[in-house]
Amino acid sequence: MTTMNKDNKKSFEIRRNVPFYDLDPMQIVWHGNYFNYFEDARRSLLDHLGIDLYAYYEKTKIIFPIIRTATKHISPLRYRDEFICKATIIEARFKIVVDFEIRLAEDGKICTRGRTEQVAVQSPEMEILLRIPDEIQAALGL
Repeated sequence: MTTMNKDNKKSFEIRRNVPFYDLDPMQIVWHGNYFNYFEDARRSLLDHLGIDLYAYYEKTKIIFPIIRTATKHISPLRYRDEFICKATIIEARFKIVVDFEIRLAEDGKICTRGRTEQVAVQSPEMEILLRIPDEIQAALGL
């Protein structure tokens, strides 16, 4: 589901259930797996907006590596929890910044918040571009 928040930021939500293989020995989701949930939501948001960064790379040789991640773990997810992961585009002029929120589907309790930052890099030179290409900015609506 796509939503627009009060600041006209584009968001997309996905629903998932925690599988057994995502758990650590303490029977909660291992911290590294939250990035998989973030990636699923980010990719779904971009797909919904009609953005295929791999196809864009094939056309322009520009890649968009993630340069920074941050996660705040508030309450752990457990086996079979149904949760919603929301991805929101925050900025896309100089880098693509996406905020994430994971909450329980049952009661809306927030479990995790996170952020990723991506830059545009011209390949094969691997030169960081100083702005996100106009075509991508327009598709992101910022």
